[in-house]
Parts: sequence; structure tokens; C-alpha cells
Amino acid sequence: MTQEQLLIASVFVAYFVLHSLTASLWLKQRVARCCPALLPYYRLSYNLLAVVLALPLLYLAWRYPGEPLWQWRGIGAYLANGIALIAAITLLYSLRLYDMGEFLGLRQARGKVHEIRDMEHFQISPFHRYVRHPWYFLILVIIWSRDIATNQLLIYTLVTLYLVIGSRLEERKLIAYHGEVYQAYRRRVAGLIPLPWKILSKAQAEALLARYHRR
Repeated sequence: MTQEQLLIASVFVAYFVLHSLTASLWLKQRVARCCPALLPYYRLSYNLLAVVLALPLLYLAWRYPGEPLWQWRGIGAYLANGIALIAAITLLYSLRLYDMGEFLGLRQARGKVHEIRDMEHFQISPFHRYVRHPWYFLILVIIWSRDIATNQLLIYTLVTLYLVIGSRLEERKLIAYHGEVYQAYRRRVAGLIPLPWKILSKAQAEALLARYHRR
């Protein structure tokens, strides 16, 4: 590994560790105990910090791609770009299925909410019937359909590993929030890559949601 790659890897890993730490219930519970007045602004601050600190990462990825390893040519380039575009449009469309006020932390800040748990209830969107983490899956489709250079390969690999690890850390919280219902959903739907034999029908998704609301 070159010095340039070591720097890139160190910066990305540091970001991933900090992002996971600030997303954890462990830290949020400590903030609630020592500085309860800050709790309504926790989610908003977490998102702002994540965006601001991601900017140097994006700069590094753009400024130091490394030596070319793989480039799509001809019809392959059209297919790869088309797949990436569809994934990006799908990701943007999926935003309308979320409570963005809650997701961004604006609703908690405006309402002075001191709840440690996320406010949003367990939901199964049309995308969540096919994969538990549709955003992560779409991000993987986008990055691995790009041309690849040496440093980009390192970055894409690190991002992929983080999405795998981050999804598991996130699911610990979801199990804590939603209990056995989420565990049942987790057993029946694939995590990051859709699998034909692990898909919920609309009726099955509605049955799980009904079970959640009966708790």
C-alpha cells in the first residue's frame, strides 16, 4: 500500500468509526444523561456532522483516483451508466417513503423531543419487502458500476465493508426498538443484496405490520 493509499484508508476508516460512534445508542444515552438539553438536537447535529466530514472524503476520492484498472467501453459503458442512473433515481424516489423531518432531525429539534429512541415506527416500504437496507444496496450498485482506478478500488472496498458492518450495527438498534417483530422481518428478507427466495409479498408485509401494531 502506498503512502497515498494509507492516508486515504486512514481518513475513511476514521470517518466510519466516528459515524458509527455518533449513531450508537451508547453515545446518545450518555448525552441524554449528561446534557439532556442537547438531546432534541442530537439527530440534526449527527446529520450535519456526517455531511460536513464527508466533504474531505469526496474530495480525496475525486482528486486522487489512482491508476486506471477498469473502464467500461462501448455498450458496457451505456449499460453501467444506465444501471447507475436507475439506482440514483430510485434512491431519490425512495426519500418520499420516509419521514424526512424525523430522519433529518428537524422534527425533534422543533418539538424539543427528549426521546432517545427514534420517533418513526416500524414500517415496510415497497423497497423493504425486497431488501432490509435498500439505500445501502443502491449505493453499492452505483459505486460498483463506475470505472475503477487503484485508489477508487480501495475506497469502494472500504465503503462496502462499512455498509456491511454498519448495517449490522444499525440492526442492533432496530431490534432494540422493535423487538421480535423486526427479528421476524430480518429472518425473512435479505440484508444488502435482494435474494429471490427472501422477499415479502404485500400481504406478508401487512401481516408483519399488523403484528407490530398489536404489541
